[in-house]
Formats: sequence, structure tokens, C-alpha cells
Amino acid sequence: MRPSLVAIDGPAASGKSTLGFRLAQKWGYLFFDTGVLYRVVSLAALERGVSIDDDVGLSELAETIDIDVTPPTLDDGRFNTVLLDGRDVTWDIRTPAVDAIVSPVSAVRGVRRALIEQQRHIGRRGRVIMVGRDIGTVILPEADLKLFVEASLEVRARRRFLEALERGERVTFEHVCDEMRRRDERDRLKPISPLVAAADAVVLDTTALDVDGVIAQVEALLSRKSEGTAT
Repeated sequence: MRPSLVAIDGPAASGKSTLGFRLAQKWGYLFFDTGVLYRVVSLAALERGVSIDDDVGLSELAETIDIDVTPPTLDDGRFNTVLLDGRDVTWDIRTPAVDAIVSPVSAVRGVRRALIEQQRHIGRRGRVIMVGRDIGTVILPEADLKLFVEASLEVRARRRFLEALERGERVTFEHVCDEMRRRDERDRLKPISPLVAAADAVVLDTTALDVDGVIAQVEALLSRKSEGTAT
């Protein structure tokens, strides 16, 4: 029996979004990557000149901008189409500039408060696979299945580096790796909703696995749970 609500957490480029998207496609569930909400706020802050040190300004920004997430509208590798005040920003929110500030922006209490209930409302509809950094610990602690996806820093940086090259960005692997190392540290040490696996989460290491291998692990896990329930 498949869980109605799945929470998937993990660090940047661990493969959690790819896993969540593929599972949602296979099961006919809604895929919702909550990280895009914080990325949209970060992009809006950059575009409108709101400092990441301005907690009040960031909170007001999160409360006033219009964010929408829809199924993909273009076949360009996106998992969803992300709109900021009606404008497609799906790839704009994946730039190194946004990467560099999304962690501190997401740590602002007012920003989290503005977005958290929206996330919970969507999740509680059921048949949802929700991906982020604090889904199993904060947003939906009642999730039927909690997964924490991780991979080595080098593998994650390589994934993000190749994504950047495909988008035509001029970056070096060393720069991407350094930025990811710093972001990992910020995510794990931030005082509000730090990146940590829920006590009852299943940890999946994708360092040496492709997405098909990870999906196989998840379905084997569910099969074992089902057999245990039946006995």
C-alpha cells in the first residue's frame, strides 16, 4: 500500500527532487518542491534590491508577491513551472546568485511564516510527494513516509555544475563546490528549521546510485512495510 503523504528532505543536489518527481509520475501523485517558494522570494529580493539582512523587508516581500507552481508548461527538463507575479521564473531561480542567498532568506522567521501554511495546506490534501529541507521535521511531521536523501559533496557539486553548464552559465566546478559547502553549513546550523533527518526518516544515499536505483530502494522498503503489516 502506497503512503498518502511522502516527505522527502535532503541537502542541495542530493537527488531528492528528481526522486520525488519520478515517484509522483509513477504513482500519479502531486509533486511539490517547497524549496521553489524560498527561491522565488530570493529572486524577488535580488530584483527589487531587498537586502538579505532586512528581515522586515524580506517578510513583507514574501507576503505580497504572487507565487504559483503548476505542472510543467514546457518540455525543457523542468519538474514544474514556477511563476512570480505571473512571470515564468522556473530557471531564473536556479542561478548561482539565488543559490548564494536562499539559505539565509529561508531562515527569516517572517518569510517562513508567510509560506509555511501554504505548504501544509497543499500537503494535507493527500496523494502528495513534498520535497524540501524540513518537511518531515517541521512542515508535515505526520507524513506517512519520510525519506532523507543524501550524497557526497563532490557528487552533488558535480550534478549542479553540469546543470549550470547546460544552461550556458560560466562557472567552475571549484566555485560550485565551495558554494555548496558553505550552503550545507548554513543549512545545518541555522537556528530555525535546520537541515536534519527526522528521527523516523529512512536515509537514502544516492552517491553511487542513479534515480532508478533509488526508486527501487523505496519500493522495496514499501514492500517490506506492507508485508510486515500483513503478518
